[in-house]
Amino acid sequence: MTNVSRERVLKSLGVSRETAAMLDEFVSSLVRWQRVKNLVGPRTLDDVWERHIADSAQLLDCLEHRKVLADLGSGAGFPGLVLAILLKGVSGSHVHLVESNGRKCGFLREVVRTLALPATVHSGRIEAVLPALSIEAVTARALAPLDKLLELTNQVLKGEALGVFPKGQDIDAELTQASKYWTFDHATVASRTDSKARILLIQNVRPASL
Repeated sequence: MTNVSRERVLKSLGVSRETAAMLDEFVSSLVRWQRVKNLVGPRTLDDVWERHIADSAQLLDCLEHRKVLADLGSGAGFPGLVLAILLKGVSGSHVHLVESNGRKCGFLREVVRTLALPATVHSGRIEAVLPALSIEAVTARALAPLDKLLELTNQVLKGEALGVFPKGQDIDAELTQASKYWTFDHATVASRTDSKARILLIQNVRPASL
């Protein structure tokens, strides 16, 4: 976790000093909690700015005008907390952080409270929480294969709401598998942080015809 990496990421994001300070505080909290709670893979902390902050922040552009979203399986706050930090001050913005792990919810709540972020932490299973939310987009990072994600989100993504799902090099296989059960519109965006990865954008999800 070098200053060089931090400076490079902050420069690429073009954020204000206030936003940079919030990202710094978020990272500091993550490192502090990691010592006792094991929130992320220990090795990924060595490159937290590139591996987690930049990788999460790039999803903001994919949202376009959408400002109210649900982040599923938020874990240590990637991408949800990063997006909430970047959206702070944007009128009407709100991020719903959905997480079933109690200790991770505790961490998420502390960061939301400390930084006064436009976010709410929902402690519970996605199937129980998501249907009650009124949102414009759904994000999920390293949560599940696409067919499972669509099983969880199809009721939300059947209209104009947008699914924004970072995927690795197996994206084509995941699309093929998901197409057996669902019909959907999709597009992909190249990842800025991993040459082998793409960001999958999903809309208009319907069960496949029998």
